This record gives sequence, structure tokens and C-alpha cells, in this order.
Amino acid sequence: MAARPAPGLPLDASFPRLKSLVIERTGHFYYQDKDDLLWERVRRRLQATGLRDCSQYLDLLRNPASGPVEWARLETEITIGETFFFRYAEQFAALRRTILPEIVERKRPERRLRIWSAGCATGAEPYSLAILVRQLLGGELENWRIGIVGTDINENFLVTARQARFGKWALRSIPPEERAEYFLPMEREQWQLKPEFRSLVRFEKHNLLSLLDGTSPLQFTEFDLILCRNVLIYFHPETVNQVVGALRNCLLDDGWMLVGHAEPNPSFSAMMQAVSLPGTVAYRRRSGEYQAPDAPPEAPTQEPSVWLPKLPPPSSPPPPPDRGTRSSGPSPTKAVGTKAPARPAQPAGDILAAVRAKANAGELAAADALARKALVDEPLSVALHFYQGLISQAMKRPAEAEKAFRRCIYLDKSFAMAHYHLGLLLLADGRSGPGRRAMANAALIAGTLPDDHAITEGDGLTAKDLRNLIRVHLQAVTLAERRG
Repeated sequence: MAARPAPGLPLDASFPRLKSLVIERTGHFYYQDKDDLLWERVRRRLQATGLRDCSQYLDLLRNPASGPVEWARLETEITIGETFFFRYAEQFAALRRTILPEIVERKRPERRLRIWSAGCATGAEPYSLAILVRQLLGGELENWRIGIVGTDINENFLVTARQARFGKWALRSIPPEERAEYFLPMEREQWQLKPEFRSLVRFEKHNLLSLLDGTSPLQFTEFDLILCRNVLIYFHPETVNQVVGALRNCLLDDGWMLVGHAEPNPSFSAMMQAVSLPGTVAYRRRSGEYQAPDAPPEAPTQEPSVWLPKLPPPSSPPPPPDRGTRSSGPSPTKAVGTKAPARPAQPAGDILAAVRAKANAGELAAADALARKALVDEPLSVALHFYQGLISQAMKRPAEAEKAFRRCIYLDKSFAMAHYHLGLLLLADGRSGPGRRAMANAALIAGTLPDDHAITEGDGLTAKDLRNLIRVHLQAVTLAERRG
């Protein structure tokens, strides 16, 4: 990508050397083909320091007296800190329902729990974990030794994280009644996490690359759970394998790891056991130390963000489905001699937007009612049936979700995301054969499309993303079956 100078300051001949040094120090291979973006951030530091060009700035960074402070300021500029509480609801559902209960039960004799949130930004992730741990242990908490550490390369993020003050945007996935339970209202629409949750978390500066050169502090070991989400996307693919292998060695035997929803890689299964959970893949360390091969296995090109529906689990059990009402949707079985209807026009954008908004705000009952009402007027809307399936799944109504996804497929056999979510549902229910077929159908559909083709209702998910994600899920199922 050709570099273009940002307004006000020309890009100079020393920029490539500076970029190489930044990538080497931080591991942010993300900037390899993003000269414009990196230059914009470097330009801010040039203006702040009053320096003329990258050559002078390199001298500043290499100066033993001024370099460490300026590196910290540059790292603040180039790291990205967008985060919010309970981000990626599927993973937090897996933590709440499966991962943390398993760890607590296994560690009950020693009553010690250690969790690492790597690349924690301004702290929403480790604080979310603190909320889950406190809810899970309840009155037992005072008898446990809990250690949750959040780390980041950006010192400014850590300063903000320690204050534990957040605006509405960071709390957007928490219903108002739960927000009042966890936070204290402050001025200017700010909220501060209550002390009983803050006390479980500490923050430290840490560069994940230090795991590779032996300079990582000794306390970063023997964890029960590591979250390293949306950090690996910035590294070179070969570095990703090395970092994941090093993180694996920081886990206790039977410890768990979660990576970002776009980051699962088939090569990780050579290091850890892949565990397929509804909507996500987790990894577990088994006995023995992982030794990186002399030549790392070829890894797929680092993937862009992979979509998963942002539907937080309900805060209370949903009402049971009305078993006296039959769906008016068509049967998923096509009658001989009939034709499936042509794919209808999508419903008005404001209807779908309203359904999404209600669901993402945790108002699942309202989202469900809105979708059902809209389907009365537009019973052939593929997208509405699809979102009704996602909402039913989040409300723990798998039978209704399955029917909704099958209606999508009846209306449009090429709807890959309906096949994919149906597959997740069936696999979670233990129906391996049908689940595999549904996943295979989604992969076949994605295989007919160009790699960079955006999948319908995938919110940016490409055909290549979907194929890779399906491969990881099926590989996890196969490994589980062999061990079973």
C-alpha cells in the first residue's frame, strides 16, 4: 500500500524504518499495510514533541533517557481500546454456564482461582469476569483466593481501568436493573463499579511478546483461565502461533483459554483441546508442555472480524413457550412436486433495526414480540425468521429456534447463516450427525462464493471467515468424539 502523507506534515524517508521498529517492538503486524493509519498516529507525536520528521523521532525513541517515556506515549496512540462489558455474549454465556462452573468445582479443594485478561484495554473485560465470579461463588467468595489480572501495553488504558468509571456506551449490553446492581451513578452520565467487584481485579502493564523472549514476569503463570480476545488479530500469523503456544504454557493443566471470535485457528488444536460450545470455541490445556516446532505450521491469513449475534443471555428465566400455539410458518420439508417460494424482499430496514436494537439491549421479550408481530405482516421474510431464531436461542427455547432456522432454510436454501446456527444448535443438543450436515451445508454455500464475499446477515462476515469458523467447530466435535 502506498503511503500518503497526512495533512500538515509530509511523510519522510525514515517512516519505513520507524514502522518496522514499531511492529518489532509491539508485534502490531496489523499496521504492515496500513501506512495511512500509522502515519496519522505518528504525526500526532511529532506535533506533540515539536520534531520535524521520523528521523528525529527515531533518535528520541532510541535515547535511553527519553525513549521509555515516549514509547509509552506512542503505544498509547497506536493501540485500540474499544471495549464494553460482557462483549461477545456467546463467550460470556459459555463462561457463565460451562467454563467457570467447571473450574470452580475442580478447584474447590484448594479454593484458589487465577484469571488473566490479556489486552484488557480500559478494563471492561476483567471487571465483567469479576461480576461473573462473584455471582457464581456468592457467599463462598470470602473463603476463596481470587486473582484476576488485566494487562495491556497501553499505560493510559490501565490508568483509566483502575478508576473503574465508565460511560453509557461501555455499559450498553447491561440492562438498567443490573447496572444499578453493579455500579454507582456518578456525574455526567458516568458509572463507577462497586468496590466488591473492583477489589477482585488488579492491572499491570505487559507486552505479550515478552512471553517469547523470556522477559515476561514470573507471576504470569499457573492460570485457570486466560482470555486473549481481539489481540491476536494485530500479530503476524507466525507470531500468533508462538503467542498462543506461550499462553498455553501459562495455564494450569485443564485450564481454559478463550480467544477472539475471529481468531480460532485449526493450528491451535495441536497445542490444546478445542471444545465446541454454543456460538464459540474454547481451548483447554492438557498435561505436558507445548514445544513450538522448529518451523511453525502454515497458518491461514489472519482473518477480519467474524460476526456472532450480540444477544446477551436473559437475566432471569424466560417464560415457557406457548405450547398450545403452532407456528404458522411453512414446514421445513418440501413436498414432492412443489416449488419453494422465491426469496422475498427483505422487510423494511427500520423493523429489523428495531428488533436488533431491542435484542442487543437485552430486551429479549420485547424483541421477540416485535419480531412475531412483524412476521404477521411479512410471513415470508427470511431475515425476520432468522432473528426470531437467534432470539429464541438466547431465551433458551431451542425447539423454537430450530423451527425458525429451518423456516429460513425452507424459504432460502442458500441462507448460509441459518444453516450455520442450526448446526450450532444441533451440535449443542448432542445431535452430531444432523449438526455436521447443517454445518457442511453452510460451508458448501460459502464455498461457492469468493473469499471476500460478505455473507447475508453476517454483519461483515466473509465467505472465507465462515468456512474457517465451521472447520474449527467440526474439528472440535471430532476430537471430542474420539476422546469420548
